Amino acid sequence: MPKFLSLFSYSEGSLAAMIDNPTDREPEVRAVLEAVGARLEVFYWMFGAHDGVAIVVAPDSLTMAAVSAAISSTGTVRAETHELFSTQDIRTILETARRARQNFIEPGQ
Repeated sequence: MPKFLSLFSYSEGSLAAMIDNPTDREPEVRAVLEAVGARLEVFYWMFGAHDGVAIVVAPDSLTMAAVSAAISSTGTVRAETHELFSTQDIRTILETARRARQNFIEPGQ
């Protein structure tokens, strides 16, 4: 199954609520993912441009997009999600790119 990296940031209101009532958000994240056949692999908090990072294993990109849409629709979290590729995936991507590039005609030619 594909893996995805999600950089997430909580809204100011969500952060304020967590400060007032500190709770572990990881179980809730796991529940959302498991409801659609996905799995949380890594969940870390951090400081900087984002509040945290999660690595998710999901059946496909459509499932991950649905999870992202569901969570974003609440207004409590914003996320930037990227699909991750293994070394073997990159080899396949580059081989396909080589074939595609052989058929590319540059503008003006």
